[in-house]
Amino acid sequence: MAYPKEPKVHELAGQIIEYGRLAHEYGGRDVAVAWGDIEDKMKETIERLKGLPIDANLREQEPDDLPSIRAQRTEGPRRLWGSLDRAVYKEKLEGAMLARFAGCTLGAPVEFWGVRDMEQWAAYIGDAFPPQHYWSKIKNPNDLRYGKSTFHEYTLEGLTQVPVDDDITYTILGLLIAEEHGLHFTTEDVGKSWLRYLPVACTAEEAALNNLKVGIPALQAADVNNPFCQWIGADIRSDPWAYMAPAYPAKAAEYAYRDAYLSHRRNGIYGEMFFSAAQSAAFAVDHPEQALRIGLTEIPKGCRLYKDVEWALAASSGIHDYKEARSAVDERFQGMSGVHTNNNACLTVFGLMIGGTDVSKVISETVAMGLDNDCTAATAGSIAGAIAGKSGVPEHWVKPFHDTVTTYMMEAEKFKISDLVERFTVLADQTHCEA
Repeated sequence: MAYPKEPKVHELAGQIIEYGRLAHEYGGRDVAVAWGDIEDKMKETIERLKGLPIDANLREQEPDDLPSIRAQRTEGPRRLWGSLDRAVYKEKLEGAMLARFAGCTLGAPVEFWGVRDMEQWAAYIGDAFPPQHYWSKIKNPNDLRYGKSTFHEYTLEGLTQVPVDDDITYTILGLLIAEEHGLHFTTEDVGKSWLRYLPVACTAEEAALNNLKVGIPALQAADVNNPFCQWIGADIRSDPWAYMAPAYPAKAAEYAYRDAYLSHRRNGIYGEMFFSAAQSAAFAVDHPEQALRIGLTEIPKGCRLYKDVEWALAASSGIHDYKEARSAVDERFQGMSGVHTNNNACLTVFGLMIGGTDVSKVISETVAMGLDNDCTAATAGSIAGAIAGKSGVPEHWVKPFHDTVTTYMMEAEKFKISDLVERFTVLADQTHCEA
Protein backbone atom coordinates (compact mmCIF):
# COMPACT_ATOMS: atom_id res chain seq x y z
CA MET A 1 0.00 0.00 0.00
CA ALA A 2 1.78 3.13 -1.23
CA TYR A 3 1.16 6.29 0.77
CA PRO A 4 0.17 9.52 -1.01
CA LYS A 5 2.91 12.09 -1.45
CA GLU A 6 3.10 14.02 1.80
CA PRO A 7 2.65 17.81 1.81
CA LYS A 8 5.57 19.89 3.02
CA VAL A 9 3.72 20.74 6.21
CA HIS A 10 6.75 20.91 8.51
CA GLU A 11 8.72 23.10 6.12
CA LEU A 12 5.79 25.44 5.49
CA ALA A 13 4.94 25.66 9.19
CA GLY A 14 8.48 26.79 9.94
CA GLN A 15 8.30 29.48 7.27
CA ILE A 16 4.91 30.68 8.52
CA ILE A 17 6.31 31.19 12.00
CA GLU A 18 9.48 32.91 10.84
CA TYR A 19 7.77 35.22 8.33
CA GLY A 20 5.29 36.12 11.05
CA ARG A 21 8.10 36.98 13.44
CA LEU A 22 9.84 39.02 10.75
CA ALA A 23 6.63 40.91 9.92
CA HIS A 24 6.15 41.71 13.60
CA GLU A 25 9.75 42.95 13.87
CA TYR A 26 9.09 45.25 10.90
CA GLY A 27 6.04 46.66 12.62
CA GLY A 28 3.51 44.72 10.62
CA ARG A 29 -0.01 44.29 11.92
CA ASP A 30 -2.36 41.32 12.15
CA VAL A 31 0.36 38.65 12.46
CA ALA A 32 -1.67 36.95 15.19
CA VAL A 33 -4.77 37.03 12.99
CA ALA A 34 -2.92 35.43 10.08
CA TRP A 35 -1.49 32.76 12.35
CA GLY A 36 -4.94 32.13 13.81
CA ASP A 37 -6.42 31.68 10.34
CA ILE A 38 -3.78 29.07 9.53
CA GLU A 39 -4.36 27.26 12.82
CA ASP A 40 -8.11 27.16 12.20
CA LYS A 41 -7.56 25.81 8.70
CA MET A 42 -5.23 23.09 10.01
CA LYS A 43 -7.83 22.04 12.58
CA GLU A 44 -10.46 21.92 9.84
CA THR A 45 -8.14 19.71 7.77
CA ILE A 46 -7.67 17.32 10.69
CA GLU A 47 -11.44 16.96 11.05
CA ARG A 48 -11.76 16.48 7.29
CA LEU A 49 -9.16 13.70 7.35
CA LYS A 50 -10.87 12.02 10.30
CA GLY A 51 -14.16 12.10 8.40
CA LEU A 52 -12.96 10.68 5.09
CA PRO A 53 -14.78 7.49 4.03
CA ILE A 54 -12.94 4.24 4.70
CA ASP A 55 -12.73 1.00 2.75
CA ALA A 56 -15.68 -1.10 3.94
CA ASN A 57 -14.15 -4.40 2.78
CA LEU A 58 -10.90 -3.68 4.62
CA ARG A 59 -12.93 -2.72 7.70
CA GLU A 60 -14.49 -6.19 7.68
CA GLN A 61 -11.07 -7.82 7.31
CA GLU A 62 -9.67 -5.77 10.18
CA PRO A 63 -12.20 -5.93 13.03
CA ASP A 64 -11.58 -4.50 16.49
CA ASP A 65 -13.82 -6.84 18.53
CA LEU A 66 -12.42 -10.13 19.83
CA PRO A 67 -15.19 -12.46 18.55
CA SER A 68 -14.72 -11.16 14.98
CA ILE A 69 -10.95 -11.38 15.26
CA ARG A 70 -11.22 -14.99 16.39
CA ALA A 71 -13.70 -15.79 13.63
CA GLN A 72 -11.13 -14.71 11.02
CA ARG A 73 -8.17 -16.68 12.39
CA THR A 74 -6.55 -19.53 10.53
CA GLU A 75 -6.32 -22.95 12.16
CA GLY A 76 -3.83 -22.99 15.02
CA PRO A 77 -2.76 -25.12 17.96
CA ARG A 78 -4.32 -22.64 20.49
CA ARG A 79 -2.66 -24.52 23.38
CA LEU A 80 0.62 -26.45 23.33
CA TRP A 81 1.10 -27.66 26.92
CA GLY A 82 -1.53 -29.67 28.73
CA SER A 83 -0.07 -28.71 32.09
CA LEU A 84 2.72 -26.57 33.51
CA ASP A 85 6.11 -28.09 34.32
CA ARG A 86 7.39 -25.40 36.66
CA ALA A 87 11.07 -26.27 36.24
CA VAL A 88 10.91 -26.17 32.43
CA TYR A 89 8.79 -23.03 32.53
CA LYS A 90 11.11 -21.13 34.88
CA GLU A 91 14.18 -21.94 32.81
CA LYS A 92 12.45 -20.63 29.70
CA LEU A 93 10.86 -17.66 31.45
CA GLU A 94 14.22 -16.48 32.76
CA GLY A 95 15.67 -16.86 29.28
CA ALA A 96 12.85 -14.81 27.79
CA MET A 97 13.03 -12.06 30.40
CA LEU A 98 16.81 -11.75 30.43
CA ALA A 99 17.08 -11.70 26.64
CA ARG A 100 14.28 -9.14 26.49
CA PHE A 101 16.05 -6.92 29.00
CA ALA A 102 19.33 -7.34 27.13
CA GLY A 103 17.86 -6.49 23.73
CA CYS A 104 16.09 -3.46 25.11
CA THR A 105 19.15 -2.20 27.00
CA LEU A 106 21.36 -2.63 23.94
CA GLY A 107 18.93 -0.77 21.68
CA ALA A 108 17.79 2.00 24.01
CA PRO A 109 20.76 4.39 23.69
CA VAL A 110 20.66 4.17 19.88
CA GLU A 111 16.88 4.13 19.49
CA PHE A 112 15.92 5.44 16.02
CA TRP A 113 19.55 5.96 14.97
CA GLY A 114 20.21 5.38 11.29
CA VAL A 115 22.16 2.29 10.33
CA ARG A 116 25.06 4.36 9.04
CA ASP A 117 25.08 6.47 12.21
CA MET A 118 25.41 3.37 14.37
CA GLU A 119 28.14 1.95 12.17
CA GLN A 120 30.12 5.17 12.36
CA TRP A 121 29.69 5.51 16.11
CA ALA A 122 30.82 1.92 16.69
CA ALA A 123 33.92 2.54 14.54
CA TYR A 124 34.65 5.78 16.39
CA ILE A 125 34.57 4.19 19.87
CA GLY A 126 36.16 0.91 18.74
CA ASP A 127 33.14 -1.34 19.32
CA ALA A 128 32.17 -4.25 17.08
CA PHE A 129 29.15 -3.79 14.84
CA PRO A 130 26.62 -5.32 14.94
CA PRO A 131 27.30 -4.91 18.69
CA GLN A 132 28.56 -7.98 20.51
CA HIS A 133 28.24 -6.41 23.97
CA TYR A 134 26.66 -3.32 25.49
CA TRP A 135 27.99 -0.06 24.05
CA SER A 136 31.28 1.00 25.65
CA LYS A 137 30.39 4.70 25.24
CA ILE A 138 27.37 6.67 24.13
CA LYS A 139 26.62 10.25 23.12
CA ASN A 140 25.17 12.65 25.71
CA PRO A 141 25.95 10.32 28.63
CA ASN A 142 24.38 12.60 31.25
CA ASP A 143 21.03 13.02 29.49
CA LEU A 144 18.11 11.29 31.22
CA ARG A 145 15.67 8.77 29.78
CA TYR A 146 12.18 8.96 31.32
CA GLY A 147 13.64 11.22 34.01
CA LYS A 148 15.34 8.26 35.71
CA SER A 149 18.36 6.67 34.02
CA THR A 150 21.24 8.54 32.37
CA PHE A 151 22.44 7.29 29.01
CA HIS A 152 25.69 6.33 30.75
CA GLU A 153 23.72 3.70 32.69
CA TYR A 154 23.07 1.81 29.42
CA THR A 155 26.78 1.44 28.66
CA LEU A 156 29.05 -1.39 29.70
CA GLU A 157 30.82 0.89 32.16
CA GLY A 158 27.67 2.35 33.67
CA LEU A 159 25.41 -0.72 33.88
CA THR A 160 24.53 -1.77 37.42
CA GLN A 161 20.93 -2.94 36.79
CA VAL A 162 18.40 -3.05 33.96
CA PRO A 163 17.93 0.68 33.32
CA VAL A 164 14.55 2.27 32.78
CA ASP A 165 12.62 1.87 29.52
CA ASP A 166 8.96 1.83 28.51
CA ASP A 167 9.25 -1.68 27.03
CA ILE A 168 10.39 -3.01 30.39
CA THR A 169 8.03 -0.86 32.43
CA TYR A 170 5.03 -2.29 30.57
CA THR A 171 6.31 -5.83 31.11
CA ILE A 172 6.10 -5.32 34.85
CA LEU A 173 2.92 -3.26 34.67
CA GLY A 174 1.23 -6.22 32.98
CA LEU A 175 2.23 -8.35 35.96
CA LEU A 176 0.77 -5.81 38.40
CA ILE A 177 -2.49 -5.61 36.41
CA ALA A 178 -3.01 -9.38 36.59
CA GLU A 179 -1.99 -9.59 40.24
CA GLU A 180 -4.30 -6.77 41.34
CA HIS A 181 -7.33 -7.45 39.13
CA GLY A 182 -6.99 -11.19 38.48
CA LEU A 183 -6.62 -13.09 35.23
CA HIS A 184 -10.12 -12.05 34.23
CA PHE A 185 -9.04 -8.41 34.19
CA THR A 186 -10.85 -6.11 31.78
CA THR A 187 -9.78 -3.20 29.61
CA GLU A 188 -11.33 -0.98 32.26
CA ASP A 189 -9.01 -2.57 34.84
CA VAL A 190 -6.03 -1.85 32.61
CA GLY A 191 -7.10 1.79 32.55
CA LYS A 192 -7.32 1.90 36.35
CA SER A 193 -3.77 0.56 36.64
CA TRP A 194 -2.46 3.06 34.11
CA LEU A 195 -3.94 5.90 36.13
CA ARG A 196 -2.40 4.49 39.29
CA TYR A 197 1.10 3.72 38.02
CA LEU A 198 1.96 5.71 34.88
CA PRO A 199 3.27 9.26 35.33
CA VAL A 200 3.90 9.62 31.59
CA ALA A 201 3.25 7.81 28.33
CA CYS A 202 4.04 8.27 24.64
CA THR A 203 1.99 8.55 21.42
CA ALA A 204 -1.06 6.23 21.57
CA GLU A 205 -0.48 5.49 25.24
CA GLU A 206 -0.28 9.20 26.03
CA ALA A 207 -3.52 9.83 24.13
CA ALA A 208 -5.30 7.04 26.01
CA LEU A 209 -3.90 8.12 29.38
CA ASN A 210 -4.92 11.73 28.81
CA ASN A 211 -8.39 10.61 27.78
CA LEU A 212 -8.74 8.52 30.92
CA LYS A 213 -7.71 11.49 33.06
CA VAL A 214 -10.57 13.61 31.71
CA GLY A 215 -13.14 10.88 32.24
CA ILE A 216 -13.38 9.26 28.82
CA PRO A 217 -14.26 5.57 29.41
CA ALA A 218 -11.52 3.00 28.85
CA LEU A 219 -13.37 1.37 25.95
CA GLN A 220 -13.37 4.69 24.08
CA ALA A 221 -9.95 5.95 25.19
CA ALA A 222 -8.24 4.84 21.96
CA ASP A 223 -10.73 6.64 19.75
CA VAL A 224 -10.19 10.28 20.77
CA ASN A 225 -7.29 12.43 19.51
CA ASN A 226 -5.25 9.36 18.67
CA PRO A 227 -3.75 9.11 15.17
CA PHE A 228 -1.18 6.69 16.63
CA CYS A 229 -3.59 3.76 17.14
CA GLN A 230 -1.68 1.48 14.71
CA TRP A 231 1.77 2.34 16.05
CA ILE A 232 4.07 0.01 17.97
CA GLY A 233 2.99 0.97 21.51
CA ALA A 234 0.72 -2.04 22.05
CA ASP A 235 3.17 -4.40 20.38
CA ILE A 236 5.78 -3.62 23.06
CA ARG A 237 3.30 -4.56 25.79
CA SER A 238 2.92 -8.13 24.49
CA ASP A 239 5.34 -10.09 26.64
CA PRO A 240 3.76 -10.25 30.15
CA TRP A 241 0.67 -11.96 28.77
CA ALA A 242 2.82 -14.65 27.16
CA TYR A 243 4.75 -15.10 30.39
CA MET A 244 1.54 -15.77 32.31
CA ALA A 245 0.13 -17.97 29.51
CA PRO A 246 3.17 -19.99 28.38
CA ALA A 247 2.60 -22.44 25.55
CA TYR A 248 -1.01 -21.24 25.46
CA PRO A 249 -1.03 -18.77 22.53
CA ALA A 250 -4.80 -18.37 22.34
CA LYS A 251 -4.99 -17.27 25.98
CA ALA A 252 -1.93 -15.02 25.66
CA ALA A 253 -3.54 -13.33 22.65
CA GLU A 254 -6.79 -12.88 24.59
CA TYR A 255 -4.97 -11.20 27.48
CA ALA A 256 -3.09 -9.04 24.98
CA TYR A 257 -6.33 -8.00 23.31
CA ARG A 258 -7.80 -6.72 26.57
CA ASP A 259 -4.67 -4.66 27.15
CA ALA A 260 -4.25 -3.38 23.60
CA TYR A 261 -7.85 -2.22 23.25
CA LEU A 262 -7.25 0.60 25.72
CA SER A 263 -4.95 2.47 23.32
CA HIS A 264 -4.98 0.84 19.89
CA ARG A 265 -7.13 -0.32 17.00
CA ARG A 266 -6.80 -2.70 14.05
CA ASN A 267 -3.16 -3.58 13.31
CA GLY A 268 -2.10 -1.91 16.55
CA ILE A 269 -4.19 -4.48 18.43
CA TYR A 270 -3.05 -7.32 16.20
CA GLY A 271 0.60 -6.46 16.80
CA GLU A 272 0.23 -7.10 20.52
CA MET A 273 -1.85 -10.23 19.97
CA PHE A 274 0.54 -11.63 17.37
CA PHE A 275 3.70 -11.16 19.39
CA SER A 276 2.11 -12.29 22.62
CA ALA A 277 0.96 -15.50 20.93
CA ALA A 278 4.39 -15.97 19.33
CA GLN A 279 6.18 -15.46 22.63
CA SER A 280 3.79 -17.88 24.30
CA ALA A 281 4.43 -20.48 21.60
CA ALA A 282 8.18 -19.97 22.00
CA PHE A 283 8.00 -21.80 25.33
CA ALA A 284 7.12 -25.01 23.46
CA VAL A 285 8.90 -24.92 20.08
CA ASP A 286 12.46 -25.31 18.84
CA HIS A 287 12.87 -22.40 16.43
CA PRO A 288 11.56 -18.83 16.20
CA GLU A 289 9.92 -19.47 12.83
CA GLN A 290 7.57 -21.98 14.44
CA ALA A 291 6.64 -19.46 17.11
CA LEU A 292 6.02 -16.71 14.56
CA ARG A 293 3.82 -18.91 12.41
CA ILE A 294 1.77 -19.92 15.44
CA GLY A 295 1.49 -16.26 16.37
CA LEU A 296 -0.09 -15.55 13.00
CA THR A 297 -2.91 -18.00 13.75
CA GLU A 298 -4.22 -15.64 16.45
CA ILE A 299 -4.88 -12.60 14.22
CA PRO A 300 -7.23 -12.08 11.23
CA LYS A 301 -5.90 -13.71 8.09
CA GLY A 302 -7.02 -10.76 5.94
CA CYS A 303 -5.40 -7.98 7.96
CA ARG A 304 -2.38 -6.09 6.74
CA LEU A 305 -0.12 -7.25 9.57
CA TYR A 306 -0.78 -10.90 8.70
CA LYS A 307 0.19 -10.26 5.08
CA ASP A 308 3.27 -8.23 6.04
CA VAL A 309 4.57 -10.91 8.41
CA GLU A 310 3.93 -13.58 5.80
CA TRP A 311 5.98 -11.48 3.38
CA ALA A 312 8.83 -11.17 5.87
CA LEU A 313 8.87 -14.90 6.54
CA ALA A 314 8.91 -15.66 2.81
CA ALA A 315 11.59 -13.04 2.11
CA SER A 316 13.81 -14.11 5.00
CA SER A 317 15.61 -16.77 2.96
CA GLY A 318 17.16 -13.94 0.96
CA ILE A 319 17.91 -11.70 3.97
CA HIS A 320 21.33 -12.40 5.46
CA ASP A 321 22.13 -9.42 7.65
CA TYR A 322 20.86 -6.18 9.16
CA LYS A 323 21.59 -4.10 6.06
CA GLU A 324 19.56 -6.33 3.77
CA ALA A 325 16.73 -6.47 6.32
CA ARG A 326 16.51 -2.71 6.68
CA SER A 327 16.72 -2.17 2.92
CA ALA A 328 13.87 -4.61 2.30
CA VAL A 329 11.67 -2.99 4.95
CA ASP A 330 12.40 0.54 3.72
CA GLU A 331 11.41 -0.48 0.20
CA ARG A 332 8.16 -2.19 1.21
CA PHE A 333 7.02 0.38 3.75
CA GLN A 334 8.07 3.65 2.13
CA GLY A 335 6.18 6.52 3.74
CA MET A 336 5.17 4.59 6.88
CA SER A 337 6.04 6.05 10.28
CA GLY A 338 9.21 4.64 11.81
CA VAL A 339 7.22 3.71 14.91
CA HIS A 340 4.42 1.84 13.15
CA THR A 341 3.55 -1.70 14.17
CA ASN A 342 3.97 -3.34 10.78
CA ASN A 343 7.41 -2.26 9.55
CA ASN A 344 8.95 -2.85 12.97
CA ALA A 345 7.26 -6.25 13.20
CA CYS A 346 8.97 -7.26 9.97
CA LEU A 347 12.36 -6.16 11.30
CA THR A 348 11.69 -8.29 14.38
CA VAL A 349 10.91 -11.24 12.13
CA PHE A 350 14.11 -10.73 10.15
CA GLY A 351 16.18 -10.49 13.33
CA LEU A 352 14.77 -13.79 14.54
CA MET A 353 15.21 -15.52 11.19
CA ILE A 354 18.80 -14.32 10.87
CA GLY A 355 19.75 -15.26 14.43
CA GLY A 356 17.58 -18.30 15.01
CA THR A 357 18.23 -19.63 18.51
CA ASP A 358 21.47 -17.66 18.91
CA VAL A 359 20.29 -15.01 21.37
CA SER A 360 23.33 -12.77 20.86
CA LYS A 361 22.96 -12.73 17.10
CA VAL A 362 19.22 -12.12 17.30
CA ILE A 363 19.46 -9.02 19.47
CA SER A 364 22.63 -7.60 17.90
CA GLU A 365 21.37 -7.90 14.31
CA THR A 366 17.95 -6.52 15.29
CA VAL A 367 19.43 -3.48 17.02
CA ALA A 368 21.65 -2.88 13.99
CA MET A 369 18.55 -2.63 11.75
CA GLY A 370 17.47 0.62 13.40
CA LEU A 371 13.94 2.09 13.46
CA ASP A 372 12.41 1.40 16.91
CA ASN A 373 15.27 -0.91 17.72
CA ASP A 374 15.02 -1.11 21.50
CA CYS A 375 11.45 -2.38 21.03
CA THR A 376 12.22 -4.80 18.21
CA ALA A 377 15.31 -6.22 19.92
CA ALA A 378 13.41 -6.64 23.19
CA THR A 379 10.62 -8.61 21.51
CA ALA A 380 13.01 -10.66 19.38
CA GLY A 381 15.08 -11.37 22.48
CA SER A 382 12.02 -12.53 24.38
CA ILE A 383 11.14 -15.08 21.69
CA ALA A 384 14.68 -16.36 21.19
CA GLY A 385 15.29 -16.38 24.94
CA ALA A 386 12.18 -18.45 25.67
CA ILE A 387 13.36 -21.06 23.18
CA ALA A 388 16.97 -21.05 24.36
CA GLY A 389 16.19 -20.83 28.07
CA LYS A 390 18.29 -19.11 30.70
CA SER A 391 21.26 -21.34 29.90
CA GLY A 392 21.13 -20.11 26.29
CA VAL A 393 21.53 -16.43 27.20
CA PRO A 394 25.26 -15.66 27.33
CA GLU A 395 26.41 -14.49 30.75
CA HIS A 396 27.94 -11.24 29.51
CA TRP A 397 24.44 -9.94 28.73
CA VAL A 398 23.10 -10.90 32.16
CA LYS A 399 25.85 -10.24 34.70
CA PRO A 400 25.62 -6.39 34.61
CA PHE A 401 21.96 -6.53 35.70
CA HIS A 402 22.72 -7.73 39.25
CA ASP A 403 19.23 -9.25 39.46
CA THR A 404 17.64 -5.78 39.46
CA VAL A 405 15.33 -3.94 37.07
CA THR A 406 14.10 -0.34 37.24
CA THR A 407 10.88 1.25 35.98
CA TYR A 408 9.44 4.77 35.96
CA MET A 409 6.14 3.72 37.55
CA MET A 410 4.86 5.64 40.54
CA GLU A 411 5.64 3.81 43.79
CA ALA A 412 6.82 0.75 41.86
CA GLU A 413 10.30 1.61 40.66
CA LYS A 414 12.63 -1.27 41.52
CA PHE A 415 12.23 -5.04 41.30
CA LYS A 416 14.34 -8.16 41.66
CA ILE A 417 14.35 -10.23 38.47
CA SER A 418 14.29 -13.42 40.54
CA ASP A 419 11.15 -12.17 42.32
CA LEU A 420 9.47 -11.38 39.00
CA VAL A 421 10.10 -14.97 37.93
CA GLU A 422 8.32 -16.28 41.01
CA ARG A 423 5.38 -13.91 40.59
CA PHE A 424 4.88 -14.77 36.93
CA THR A 425 5.04 -18.45 37.87
CA VAL A 426 2.07 -18.02 40.20
CA LEU A 427 0.04 -16.49 37.37
CA ALA A 428 1.13 -19.12 34.86
CA ASP A 429 -0.01 -21.82 37.28
CA GLN A 430 -3.39 -20.13 37.58
CA THR A 431 -3.77 -19.78 33.81
CA HIS A 432 -3.12 -23.46 33.17
CA CYS A 433 -5.29 -24.58 36.09
CA GLU A 434 -8.23 -22.52 34.81
CA ALA A 435 -8.00 -23.95 31.30
